[in-house]
Parts: sequence; C-alpha cells; structure tokens
Amino acid sequence: MKIETIAIHAGNSIDEHTKAAIQPITLSTTFERGEDGEYPGGYVYSRADNPNRKSLENVIGQLEGAESAAAFSSGNAAGAAVFQALGPGVHIIAPDDMYHGLRNQLLQVFHGIIEVDFIDLSDLESVKKVIRHNTKLIWIETPSNPLLKICDIQSLVKIAKDNGIVVVCDNTFSTPMLQRPLELGCDMVMHSTTKYLGGHSDVIGGALATLKDDDFWKKIRNVQVLSGAVPAPFDCYMTVRGIKTLPYRMRAHTENAMQIANFLNAHDGVEKVYYPGLSDHQGHEIAKKQMSSFGGMLSFLVKGGSDEARKLVNSVKIFTQATSLGGVESLIEHRASVEGPETKTPQNLIRVSVGLENPSDLIDDLKHALSMIA
Repeated sequence: MKIETIAIHAGNSIDEHTKAAIQPITLSTTFERGEDGEYPGGYVYSRADNPNRKSLENVIGQLEGAESAAAFSSGNAAGAAVFQALGPGVHIIAPDDMYHGLRNQLLQVFHGIIEVDFIDLSDLESVKKVIRHNTKLIWIETPSNPLLKICDIQSLVKIAKDNGIVVVCDNTFSTPMLQRPLELGCDMVMHSTTKYLGGHSDVIGGALATLKDDDFWKKIRNVQVLSGAVPAPFDCYMTVRGIKTLPYRMRAHTENAMQIANFLNAHDGVEKVYYPGLSDHQGHEIAKKQMSSFGGMLSFLVKGGSDEARKLVNSVKIFTQATSLGGVESLIEHRASVEGPETKTPQNLIRVSVGLENPSDLIDDLKHALSMIA
C-alpha cells in the first residue's frame, strides 16, 4: 500500500460485533480470562496493552517501515525509555541544540547516570572525536529544534556502525512523510506524536519505531510496560484519527512554510531565516538528499534583540503565540523565553510552526508585525 492508504487503514479495524467502520475506544482496564486461564481476546491489562494502543503502534510502525513500534504518554516519555534501556554508566552523543525538554531530562533526571556530549552533529569530525569506549547512542535531530540544522544521517550512521553505536533519530519535525530515517540506516525513530502526527494540538503522546525487534527493543518495551508511561485509549484513538490526514496536511504545511520563508528572506527587518528549503541554508543540499520536502517549521532572526523579537510575537493577529508545533493553526514564539535563562538560542530568534491557513493571510500578518518594530 502507498503511504496515504497506510495512514488511513493501518490504524483502523472493523468492529467484529457492531461492524462499526471506525474502531471504537476500548476504555476497559482489564479483560476477561477464559476457563483455561488464558486470555482469549489477547489482552490482560491496559497498562500492558490495549486495542487502541495496538492500532496506533501498528500505523506508526507501518508508516516508518519499522518492525515494531511503541506508543508512550509523551515524546519525553519515549525518549526516557531509550535512555533507561541503555542502563547506567553509558555515554551518549546528542545535538548541541537538542530539543530542550530532552536535553533537560538528560542533564537533570539522568544526571550521574548517563554521560552526554552535546555537539554540532553536522560536524562529522567533532562526532568522531567525542566517541568513547562507553558510547552507546547517537541521538539525531534533523531538522533540529529550533535552529533547523541539518545533519547527514547516512554519514552519522556509518560512524556509529563502525563503533557499535545505536542511532536514534527524532523525526518529529519531518514525519515519515518527508524523511525515512530507518531506510537511511538508523536503528530507531522517535516522535512526539503531540505534533504533526496528532496534528490538531489536542492530544499529548510519543512513539518509538524500531528497525529490528532485537534485545535492546525488548528492554524498551519492558520499560514501557513496567514504568506505565503509556497513552490512554482515547489519546490513542485521537492520534490515529489525526494520522489519517497526515500526508495531505504535510504537503500543505510545507507549501505554506516555503512561501513564508521566501517572504521573510527578502524582508529588510529580518537578519536571517533558518529553513532547509532555502538554497542558502547551510544544510540545503543534504536536506535535498535525505528529505522529500522541507517541512512546516522555520525560525528567523529579527534585526535587533530580545525586545524587538518579543514585540513582534506580541503584534501578530492570526498566529497564536504559543509553545508546541504541528497543528493546523500557525504558532509563533520567542524561543529563548520558553527555554529559560540557560538557553543557547539567540535572543532575537523567533520560531514558527506554519499552519494550514491561507499563506497570504499569514504573510500579511507577519508583514504588519514586522512593521511594528521597524
């Protein structure tokens, strides 16, 4: 099946009793045991497994071309499952502008348990230099958040394989519609399903998909079940529902983002635009090689500093000033304010999640906001 068909059908099944065309939500926490002590329905307890979670995991696995997938209560919970499965005393390599939620998790929750180097993954020589005898994981985020850096997945995979290191790629920004990390050699893919997969800013979730159902994956599955950081049946249902329109939403997100990036790139009030679809983006050629299109996320630097950036995000009318991304509505934020005093993000950087509104309306809104700080 083509990916549009998978998105609609892989997470759904006809209800065998009512013949409902859309799979119902199974809220039961427990399931009946047969006289022989077995569970004829295949389910025991919803922390361990649930029909709606199985449907979500099935569609994500098929979309990513994975052997197996696991759903979690958030993207951070999915990341934590990987880190927990590694065990104590290991070293990992992560992007220098890694998503701040996972960065803080590594620095705070896993402090004293996991050693980490945050480096520019687009610099392959720097990656090689920080590899240690106990390096077990390279965590890729491309395009990165919020600087939209691009790293060469296949080159990083080669370095990792030469050193017996697992590679996990955060594919939240791109989704399997635009980038196929497992096909490029990664061992595992991570998603915050809260974002594009859910697509409507109304359900929190995370997921992992693996190329191979190996021993490391079994450890992650064990963490999922025993730690209990699993999504509720309703959350799974809502995410499956969102995924059905994912291929078509991503096309529109990308088309709108390209128009806005071109507008900002030509505006006198903008210092720099970070969008891999622009030919002057540092990672443009690599992005063309490993992505089918460039996504709906971009960042830009306004001329000035924090005050000018804050004024701009307070002057828009259609964009919503809010954290998160990937919904049908366009969001804008002064990213350094969100990340706090320890942020490495430039104070004049604004991150934009381009939604599905008419792009001319979005451009007019930005044009007005930029005129307020001229």
